[in-house]
Amino acid sequence: MKSLQAQHHVLADPRHQLEVLDELTSGHIPSFHDKLKQTGQWPLLADRVEILQINVGKMCNQTCKHCHVDAGPDRREIMSLETMQSCVDVVKKFRIPTVDITGGAPEMNPHFRWLVETLSPMGVHLMVRCNLTIILANKKYHDLPEFYRKHRMEVIASLPFYTSDRTDRQRGTGIFAQSIEALKMLNEVGYGHPDTGLQLHLVYNPAGAFLPPPQEQLRQEYQQVLWEQYGIRFNQLYVITNMPISRYLDYLLQTGNFERYMEQLVQAFNPLAVKGLMCRNTISVDWQGYLYDCDFNQMLGIPVIPEASRHISRFDIQTLEHRQIAVRPHCYGCTAGAGSSCGGQIV
Repeated sequence: MKSLQAQHHVLADPRHQLEVLDELTSGHIPSFHDKLKQTGQWPLLADRVEILQINVGKMCNQTCKHCHVDAGPDRREIMSLETMQSCVDVVKKFRIPTVDITGGAPEMNPHFRWLVETLSPMGVHLMVRCNLTIILANKKYHDLPEFYRKHRMEVIASLPFYTSDRTDRQRGTGIFAQSIEALKMLNEVGYGHPDTGLQLHLVYNPAGAFLPPPQEQLRQEYQQVLWEQYGIRFNQLYVITNMPISRYLDYLLQTGNFERYMEQLVQAFNPLAVKGLMCRNTISVDWQGYLYDCDFNQMLGIPVIPEASRHISRFDIQTLEHRQIAVRPHCYGCTAGAGSSCGGQIV
């Protein structure tokens, strides 16, 4: 593969990221399209829309090294109330059963609570991607555990590892201690306990240029350490492979690991993971209301293929339910080993 080691800046422009990925991989690894053809799984088609994943903005109280959203305190992209209303209208009209709210730190959007309070009476299953430290960031967020509990939200919380050194190295000094405190607050209102139905899941991302270990093995380690040392309970651990985009792509280029990492992903391609890819039952909405096959395509600016339904205001479920998925080299990240999705391993 060609080397672009001189590019040591964060690849914030989606078009530039895509150009870099194409230049580095073209002619050096099989295209994902060709790999699917080889395994008799092309075209890759969606078969339903069960989840509307809404990215309500890129503002975040943290600046994590692996963040594929390139989120941080300086980001000002925030979903408007008007766009949120369009999302609500789509969920209601087409009876989409699950809404997955993400960011940035989604709670920093000033309309976050309105969105939850509007969707909750509809009987929608609500998920929130929480970085944990937002709960302690400001007094106005201290009641978030109770707010989540009131609306029976499923909380998916990022905790890179069960030790402070590895977590703080990836997310910033003191983040682990704050995360532990936030997890205790969630436990106090019933999250993570087997008899409450309040689901608390943790998310692990590798800290370097390697694939994650088996999910079940790591879950047992997390549960043992977090319970024995901190008295913390949680339900499931989601192991997610890092995608070669945004800050993680920048990291791979700076450290000279891009070629090796992409070769790992290609060599670990698992055709059994294709059937369970999240793009097959999910539509991702960006802060402006544009539609994508997944959160990763969103960050690379690759919209859904049906041009007539590329915005939440023009949502056409018949077209979207059987659309062809747009694929690029980063898709190998979702099909490596046991597969990877927003819900952890696939197989």
